Amino acid sequence: MLTRRQFGVGALSLGALAALPGTARAAAGYDYTTRETFDLFDKVFHESGNAGQPTDTNEAGGLGWGASYVMAAYIRMYEAYHATAYLDRLIHNADLVLANRDSERGVTDYRGLSLPAWRSIVYSAGGVSLLDASGQPLLEVRSALTNVNDAVATVRAGTSDGRFTLEVSNPVKSKVSTFTDLTMDPASPDYAVKRILDAYPSPTMVTAKDLRRSPAGAATPALGTFKLAAAPVIFSVHTGMITYPLASFVRIVRRDPRLLRNARYRAKAAEYLKACRDAAAVHDPEWVADGYYIWPKGMPVPYDGVEQPINQSVALGQTYAELAAATRDPFYRDRTRRLAATFARDLRTNDKDAYHWPYWPGFGKLYSGYTKADGVSEWTPSYGTPPKGGQQIEDLSHGGIDVEFAAAAHRFGLAFTDADMGRFARSYTKNMATTDNGVATTFLRVDGTGGLAAAGQYLQAPRYMPVAQWDPALFTHALAVYADHAVQSQYGSTLLSVAYLNWQANR
Repeated sequence: MLTRRQFGVGALSLGALAALPGTARAAAGYDYTTRETFDLFDKVFHESGNAGQPTDTNEAGGLGWGASYVMAAYIRMYEAYHATAYLDRLIHNADLVLANRDSERGVTDYRGLSLPAWRSIVYSAGGVSLLDASGQPLLEVRSALTNVNDAVATVRAGTSDGRFTLEVSNPVKSKVSTFTDLTMDPASPDYAVKRILDAYPSPTMVTAKDLRRSPAGAATPALGTFKLAAAPVIFSVHTGMITYPLASFVRIVRRDPRLLRNARYRAKAAEYLKACRDAAAVHDPEWVADGYYIWPKGMPVPYDGVEQPINQSVALGQTYAELAAATRDPFYRDRTRRLAATFARDLRTNDKDAYHWPYWPGFGKLYSGYTKADGVSEWTPSYGTPPKGGQQIEDLSHGGIDVEFAAAAHRFGLAFTDADMGRFARSYTKNMATTDNGVATTFLRVDGTGGLAAAGQYLQAPRYMPVAQWDPALFTHALAVYADHAVQSQYGSTLLSVAYLNWQANR
C-alpha cells in the first residue's frame, strides 16, 4: 500500500498540528468560531516562519500545502463576515505567491520549461547521468524511492574490461541495490538497462536508461560516487490548491457590484483570472477527455503512465468550478462536469447511506496493478499483483479535497445533488466521527476503517464544513475536535479549519 509520504499530504505539510494534553486543554479557552481567534492564529502563523509562508517557494510543497490554505481561509472569513479586510489579506498573500511562479523566478521544470505555475520536488522521482571516459552522457540511473535526493550511485570496476558494478543506496530509507558485472553492450545478457529492469523491484526501486544516440559497444561509466537528484515537476494538485482561492476571489468580486466598482479589486480580479487560466493550462497535456488527469509516461514521478489519485485530479476541479461560476465559460463548466462524473463513478454507499471511495480511481491501472510486460510505466515498471494494486480507501485529509470539489460543483449547479451532499456529510458523521476516552476524534479513512486517526488527519475535520448544512452533527463534532484538543497551531491548515468553523457558525 502506498504511504502518505509517497503521494499525498505529508504530516508536516498538513501542519503537524500540536494538540495539548490534560489540563492544558481546559486552560486554552479558544472560541474557534470567532474572528478574534482566527485573527490571532493568522498573526501567529505569519510571524512563525514555519513552512507555507507566501514568500516560500513550492520546492517542498510549502505553497500547495501551506499558503493555499491561508488564502482559502481568507475567502471563507470574507464569506462569513463580509469584511473586506480579509480580501485585502488575500491580495497581499496572493501577490507574494504569484511572484514565486517558475516563470517569475526564472526556474524550469524537468523539461527545461519555465511556466506560470509552481514546480516541486516533493513527490518526484530522480536520478543521475553517468558519463563515459570522454565525458559524454552514458547511462541515467533512476530511483523512484522517496528521499531520492539522499540517494547516491557508486560505480566500481568489474571483473574484466568493459564491465562495472553499480550500487544505489538510500541512507534515509536504509536501502541498497547492487548490480554486479554490468556491461553497456546491448547484445550482452548483462546489459545494464536490461539487468536492472529484470531485477525490479529492487530495494531502491532502480531503473536505468541508455543515453547514447546509438547504443552499441561496451563503454563503461567513470568510477566514483554520484548523488541522485529529484527532478522538478509541476503537480496538478499544487496548482489546484493554490489557484482555488484566487479563482474564488475572482468569483466574489465579479458577482458583487459593490466590489466590482472598487478599482483595486477589479484589477486584481482580472490579474488573478489570467493567472488561474495560465496555471491550469499548464496541465492540459495531462488531461484525459473522460474526466481525469494522468502522469504521462516518462514524467519523472514514481507512477508515470497512470491515472492521478482522485484528490489530485479534483484539486484542479475546484478551480474549474470557481472559474465556471465567475466567467460562465463553457470550457470550465465542461471540465468541472467531466471531473465530477468520473469521481461519481467511484462513490459507493454503505448501510448508513454514507459515501466512501478509493484513493486511486477504481478504473485505473494502478488500482488494478500492472506488470512489466504491460509497458505502463518507465519509473515504476510494475506495481501490485493484478488484478490487485493500490486499492486503499481515501483518508480524511485527502477526502477533504474531494468533498470540497463536490460541494463547489454542487454550489454552482454543475454536478451532484442534495442527496449526494447528504451522503458526503454522513461520510464524516456516520463513518469517521468518534470519541476516544470522551475526546472527539475520527477514524482514518472515509469508510470508518484504518483505526483512530493521527492528529494530522483528525484536525482536518473542519474542512468538511462545505457539506455540514446537510448534517448538523458534522459541525458539532468538528468543533468538539478542536475544543477537546485545545488546538494551538502555527500552520496554514489550522487557519483554514478555524475559518471554516467561523464560516459554518455564521451561515
